[in-house]
Amino acid sequence: MNKRVVFFVSSVALAVSVTFSASASQALRVAADPVPHSEILAQVQKIDPQNALKVIELTSGVNANELLAHGDVDANYFQHVPYLRDQEKALGKQFVVAATVHVEPLGIYSRKHKSFSEVPEGGTVAVPNNVTNLSRALYLLQSQGLVKLKPGYSDPAKDQATPKDIAENPKKLKIKEVEAAQIPRSLDDVDLAVINGNYALEAGLVPAKDALGLERAEHNPYANILVTTPALQNDPRIKKLAADLESKAVADFITQRYNGSVIPVASQQP
Repeated sequence: MNKRVVFFVSSVALAVSVTFSASASQALRVAADPVPHSEILAQVQKIDPQNALKVIELTSGVNANELLAHGDVDANYFQHVPYLRDQEKALGKQFVVAATVHVEPLGIYSRKHKSFSEVPEGGTVAVPNNVTNLSRALYLLQSQGLVKLKPGYSDPAKDQATPKDIAENPKKLKIKEVEAAQIPRSLDDVDLAVINGNYALEAGLVPAKDALGLERAEHNPYANILVTTPALQNDPRIKKLAADLESKAVADFITQRYNGSVIPVASQQP
């Protein structure tokens, strides 16, 4: 090999090394929902103090995938794969799943009724208005015997349902689509509300105790994930955070802290 080629290859290797070293010295910017995601990230920093993170807590109306696409953050931690895939289509961007961490079971709540049998005919059910969580809510309502979807809607991960796909509705329930983060505020105004786990926790609800119906954690396609860009997927900081989030120590923290309202994926694996 000629000396110029050797020098060029060495220079490239040095440049890559310097880039990774510089990256490793900078705090990883992660956009996350306040509960439980930011709390879990805070625990990661306690368990592994060398894992330097700058956590940006998300507020209503902020799209963390747009932040990631524009380079305003290095990763985000708030969503599940079906939602991510819809976002990739909407934004025309490709993202990378770096870690699969926990399940926040979707729950059905009520301040008016103590059981589904008390829900009157024509009662109103608030459900999330985004495509993936709307479908997820309808499957949950079906699992509780409140509605029945048309034939062919059997796999929540693949067959996205809308209210038009309801084949049977014995109580003639009215499906009201509401922004997911706002649904807890509508509890007093509806008969039932289907609420995402993180928003339920933020509203002071305890899904494992307060929900009239709750998603199963086993084989749940809606596990929450750490997401980054293709350019950063091999960044040592991403690799380190992914390993920490999927560790037994973090799984134990999630189990103890949330008592079944948030379930670590590690605990569902054989």
